[in-house]
Amino acid sequence: MSFNSLGLSDALLKAISKKGYTNPSPIQQKAIPPILEGKDVLASAQTGTGKTAGFTLPILQLLSQGKHLSHRPIRALILTPTRELAAQILANIKEYSEFLDLRSTVIFGGVNQNPQVSQLRQGVDILVATPGRLIDLQNQGLISLSKVEILVLDEADRMLDMGFLRDIERVMKVLPPKRQNLLFSATFSKDIKKLAMGILHKPVQVEATPENTTVDAIIQKIYPVAKEKKTELIIKLITEGNWKQILVFTRTKQGANKLTESMISSGIKAAAIHGNKGQGARTKALAGFKNGSLTALVATDIAARGLDIPLLPHVINFELPNIPEDYVHRIGRTGRAGASGEAISLFSPDETTFLRDIEKLVGLKLPKENIKGFEPDPNASTEPIKQGQGRQQRNSTPKKPKTDTPNRSANNSFGPRRPSQNNDRRSNR
Repeated sequence: MSFNSLGLSDALLKAISKKGYTNPSPIQQKAIPPILEGKDVLASAQTGTGKTAGFTLPILQLLSQGKHLSHRPIRALILTPTRELAAQILANIKEYSEFLDLRSTVIFGGVNQNPQVSQLRQGVDILVATPGRLIDLQNQGLISLSKVEILVLDEADRMLDMGFLRDIERVMKVLPPKRQNLLFSATFSKDIKKLAMGILHKPVQVEATPENTTVDAIIQKIYPVAKEKKTELIIKLITEGNWKQILVFTRTKQGANKLTESMISSGIKAAAIHGNKGQGARTKALAGFKNGSLTALVATDIAARGLDIPLLPHVINFELPNIPEDYVHRIGRTGRAGASGEAISLFSPDETTFLRDIEKLVGLKLPKENIKGFEPDPNASTEPIKQGQGRQQRNSTPKKPKTDTPNRSANNSFGPRRPSQNNDRRSNR
């Protein structure tokens, strides 16, 4: 199948061709047609398989066919959990809309709001936003969502976890009840699907691959290691392997900072990226990592969503995540767009429960390799790490990772469901 067969306009096909794309990915083949028909969609696909184009291309098509108003009210709203992902989505929209008369912008916290407000006042058709800054500007009366025709929740599993529910509810209250809703993510638990049904109206469910699976092109390895020797081992692997561009994940911000300092002391050019870092520092670190001036980027799970780094060869889990779905998102930063990649996890005995949950989720027994001199004590305790280090364990109420708003308590209500309506969004113009 080619993009030509999906019903996209010549302007979009020209932009796609300029990007070098020829054939749509499975998620694009399955998601684009129902979106073009104006239907609500719940889409699940492995990370790195083109989910962003799966919703941005048909949105651009629908908006370009609609009635253009001189003041350009916001007609499509795309919500994301992190600033980095928001910026990445906007970059993709700009590329795909190069030959269309559509305006788009992004808003997120951590930076001065004035330039963002200035962009909004000029009129935009598509707004990409993190919830905190969106609600803040809406409360100030600086933004109107009354004309939104399409709502997208990207990384919807994170957007709908308990820490984000209140924010999503507040946004829902100011959106028109008749609209098209699109929820995209690599992972959907049963609980999240139930929550999603409170937003969606007669959705089409599309799934390009089994949920919560990992990309086949990724070589996954587990290195058992004594907890106190993890830092020494990761430095050995990077220096002796002469590895370049390694994305390293820790569970906590403090752990990311400490590991980064140890790497720098060992001569490895490294930087940390997490929620306590200012946006300027986060942007600088990511730019340095992409251009090769940094060897290692040490991140918390905030970086598991939205980092698009072409041909990233290595991802290392310095600590296993205690939310198993996060493992899928972490290692999905490598092995993208058909390229191969390697995901290494440093596994200490106290993470036994986490590893068991991950293997159950992905349906694989991950291969273990011992490295001489770093093996853990066979009698070491396999009791899980104390809660409070990183996000809480599965089956407890997960905390929202720091993005742009403080944690808030939440309930499961999304208010009244949308009334029955014609799924053809274009009839509601």
